[in-house]
Amino acid sequence: MLRFGEFIAKHKVLILLIGILLIIPSGIGYLNTRVNYDILSYLPKDINTMVGQDILKDEFGQGGFSLVMVEGMSPKEIKETADKISEVEHVSSVLCYDSLTDMNIPKEVLPKKVFDFFNKDDTTMMAVFFDDTTSADGTLAAIDTMREITGEQCFISGMSAITDDMKHLSDSESIIYAVIAVILTCIVLVIAMDSFLIPVFFMLSIGLAIVWNLGSNFLMGEISFLTQALALVLQLGVTMDYSIFLWHSYKEQLEIYPTDKNEAMAHAIANTIVSVVSSSFTTVAGFLAMCFMSFTLGLDLGIVMAKGVVCGVIACVTVLPAMILIFEKAITKTSHRDFMPGFKKTSSFIVKHCGIFLTAAIVLLIPAVYGYQNYDVYYKLDSTLPADLESVIANTKLNEDFNMPSTHILLVRSDMPAKDAKDMMNEMEGVDGVQFAAGFNTLVGSAIPEEVIPDSVKSILKGDEWQIMLIGSEYEVASDEVNEQVAALNKIVQKYDENGMLIGEAPATKDLIEITDRDFKVVSILSIAAIFLIIAITFKSISLPVILVAVIELAIMINIGIAYFMGTELPFIASVVVGTIQLGATVDYAILMTTRYRAERYSGKDKKEAVSIALSTSVKSVITSALGFFAATVGVAVYSEIGLISSLCVLLSRGALISMVIVITVLPSMFMVFDSLICKTSAGFLPKDQHSNKNNMNQQPKISLAKG
Repeated sequence: MLRFGEFIAKHKVLILLIGILLIIPSGIGYLNTRVNYDILSYLPKDINTMVGQDILKDEFGQGGFSLVMVEGMSPKEIKETADKISEVEHVSSVLCYDSLTDMNIPKEVLPKKVFDFFNKDDTTMMAVFFDDTTSADGTLAAIDTMREITGEQCFISGMSAITDDMKHLSDSESIIYAVIAVILTCIVLVIAMDSFLIPVFFMLSIGLAIVWNLGSNFLMGEISFLTQALALVLQLGVTMDYSIFLWHSYKEQLEIYPTDKNEAMAHAIANTIVSVVSSSFTTVAGFLAMCFMSFTLGLDLGIVMAKGVVCGVIACVTVLPAMILIFEKAITKTSHRDFMPGFKKTSSFIVKHCGIFLTAAIVLLIPAVYGYQNYDVYYKLDSTLPADLESVIANTKLNEDFNMPSTHILLVRSDMPAKDAKDMMNEMEGVDGVQFAAGFNTLVGSAIPEEVIPDSVKSILKGDEWQIMLIGSEYEVASDEVNEQVAALNKIVQKYDENGMLIGEAPATKDLIEITDRDFKVVSILSIAAIFLIIAITFKSISLPVILVAVIELAIMINIGIAYFMGTELPFIASVVVGTIQLGATVDYAILMTTRYRAERYSGKDKKEAVSIALSTSVKSVITSALGFFAATVGVAVYSEIGLISSLCVLLSRGALISMVIVITVLPSMFMVFDSLICKTSAGFLPKDQHSNKNNMNQQPKISLAKG
């Protein structure tokens, strides 16, 4: 490692130049990486709701659909609007009352419920089908065009409209996330470090690593908008510790090699590689655990963030040392005194009153566990979007005027007898919360022979193998009522067509609830097991993995439990994101203190002195790391109008502070109480002479008893 460090120090200009030049391919990769704004598209591809969407696209040329409402328009204006929409690129068809009455068939012949389906007071509804999936680029472009060519009297609802608004909102906020995170983190570093300029180079180095990471996402084809939004702030918060460690190591080596800065940096790089790589294992393990979710959003976020940590480590031991050496004089000129206190009195107080802190932790555990198990979760993402978004306004109007917060699509075989189709629809209309159930046969009625219906109308609802039916529900997506309704509808369709499929936002969300419930349990177990194993190998200990993981898990439970007692609903993915990231990232605080505690015990210190030294020497680093993570995420939490991103950043920023407090207070207390157990079950805690004495004592128990 020393040779590697010497190479970096010797070729510092070349290293920095390479790091900067990598921005070019990374930028190209970033610009050509598609962003997916549809959370439901990450469901397993083999479940009915996903298979049904493929059938809809392949056989009918229809992927997503939106219900469009026009208000206060004459029949002629409605027809003109429908014609305009049908000409929009990626709109495959438009189904409205006028498209049915334009068949040279008197309106009187059509069933009355057909008119009622499309019309309420002065509002008329039309179903617009797109030729691509809900969140495809073409579909979102069609939504934008539809909004341009229609006036304020037109309201476009549905998942595609929500996804389009989410895209524009997320894109407009992403740059602000970066600016806020960088400014707040720099403030923390200026206070915590001994130079006004070094935080700038930290940010530049980490910024390059973030660009490399985001650019390499091109190899994945696409990433989710959630991953794109969180990757920057998480990579900044998680990998900043590595830069701090390199700087501190460099300062220590300068005392040994005061006249040779290159040699000092070479040794600092060698030391940093060993420490940082070991430290990064727990963080990477937490992210990689998410890859085992069948809901592949976890795979998306896990790979990108694990890759980000690796990029952060590389930048820390290559680009950052090069920057420090090249701009060493400027950094020295901007040095300042240490603004942070020594915390020696704080450390003494905590160690002296360890029993109080441990008791407080046990008391806190009870409400924390209860809150962790009972907090409220939401799955409907648009429920936390700004109320003035066009899609939210449209969905609200659809609910108020037509009492249809959700719409399901039913796929059944095309050759189903008309009588069976009508009987099935009638039975479905009897299910609680179903506003209407309409298909090809129910819309055209029995008085109209199928042969006289134009193919342009027939092809919208009926194909060679499948036919489409629409079911309107008065229940909200992701509610218990709609989930029970979907289950009841699926039972009915199985009676008439065992291969029938109910698809749409509500059925897909029901699948999401069931699948993620299983996934999150698996990921939680895997992340804990992986980090437990890493700690066990690192310290060659049986007891320390239990203690360290328990400390961070307490912090996680307190963090999520607070949401319950504050009455805050959390996004469905909160527990797995916070559980893995807070555990993987902040367990390093505990590992840092434990490493120093072991060193002091091995040097012959008694437990009180060893714990006091470990705490006093680690507390500043723990606080700096935690405040850095907090600064990187809290600004996004406050600024973002996307509830999913804001909620996750609130939890992550709060979690960093809670982990900091728990590690500083509870972990030393556990060391004091379980010192004897730790020394017996861990390697490297007792000096060699104590091990020898211990072995001798173990070899003479019978002699002692005999003398007694």
